[in-house]
Amino acid sequence: MPFHFHTEQWLPYPPELVFAFFANPENLPRLMPRWQKARIEEAVFAPPPPRLPNSPRYPGMAAGNGTRLTLSFKPIPFSPIRIPWEAKIEDFRWNYGFCDIQIEGPFKSWHHCHTVAPATQNNIAGTTLRDEVTYEMPLGPLSGLANTLFARHGLAYTFRHRQRRTTELLALATGRKS
Repeated sequence: MPFHFHTEQWLPYPPELVFAFFANPENLPRLMPRWQKARIEEAVFAPPPPRLPNSPRYPGMAAGNGTRLTLSFKPIPFSPIRIPWEAKIEDFRWNYGFCDIQIEGPFKSWHHCHTVAPATQNNIAGTTLRDEVTYEMPLGPLSGLANTLFARHGLAYTFRHRQRRTTELLALATGRKS
């Protein structure tokens, strides 16, 4: 049975900058809780499609369609065990969004789409960042219970942390106060 998770965040930066930040896989470990000690173990990059004419450029790389990343992390604080997670990038569209799907990892299935859209808040031009996740737990008939007790809360915690870190890291990159 698939489950769904959705979150949004408004950021006072242009969509092109927010997109470039998320399209750069080097930022992924920086967005995860420090106790997870996340790291990229392997990366096979596919080039992104050509940029739109006159599109702003930001430093860093972008993981295009077909890029495969293997990330590892600790599932609980102080764990001696690391969990590998292999993902593939799909549906990459400059300054709009992309999706990552789990090839191998802790879920039965995982499909996570990141999208950005221009948005104004309090007369400040910025970006709404949306995360849509569809996932399945690997526990058969116990999946619903495991989702209610653990997975949903874990995702909410992880994305709240990610939103705080996004605010901090983009402020550092642009020299703004967060």
